[in-house]
Amino acid sequence: MPHLRSDALDNRDRLLDAARTLFDEVGLGVTMREVARRAGVGPATLYRRFPTKQDLVGAAFAEELRECRAIVERGAVDPDPWRGLRRVVIDSSELNARNHALVEAFTNDFPDAVDFARHRAELLRILAGLARRAQAAGALRADFVLDDLVLVLLAGRGVSRAPAAQRLAAARRFAVIAVDGLRADRRTDDRAGRLAARRAVTS
Repeated sequence: MPHLRSDALDNRDRLLDAARTLFDEVGLGVTMREVARRAGVGPATLYRRFPTKQDLVGAAFAEELRECRAIVERGAVDPDPWRGLRRVVIDSSELNARNHALVEAFTNDFPDAVDFARHRAELLRILAGLARRAQAAGALRADFVLDDLVLVLLAGRGVSRAPAAQRLAAARRFAVIAVDGLRADRRTDDRAGRLAARRAVTS
């Protein structure tokens, strides 16, 4: 993206925020004028930044992908791998709850616009490394596989059916419960170790 003046960049951000909100609330059928009105700018400003509806939709979805990647990368560099993994799941669930309609609409209407396979593969590679660190630290259950994390994120999409006012809280609550189910149960491990030790003594 070319360098923009601060006022132009502010307008672009406001337009994208408005577009993402309206796409989520109404769907891709929302008009360009409605987006401009929600952003508080004139139609000329909108068309100067995004000449077509597809340009606007594509830019809004690109922002979604950047946020998703940023969440994963922040978690991956956390010195505490369990905290990083937990944060990835919670933040990703909240992002999905906020913009689920945009993702669904974009992938249905523009299925070839983005290389989803490459995007997904890159993020899964980063997450696999984070998961290995969490397992090595004894925080993530030993039988964890990456598909477990994918399952949690897919299941979290169900909260998109909750009323808008409750959606974020529901997504956060679901994510916390789900990810805590992936935590290694040290108490169980300790009991198993003590039992094995007693059996070794008495055998």
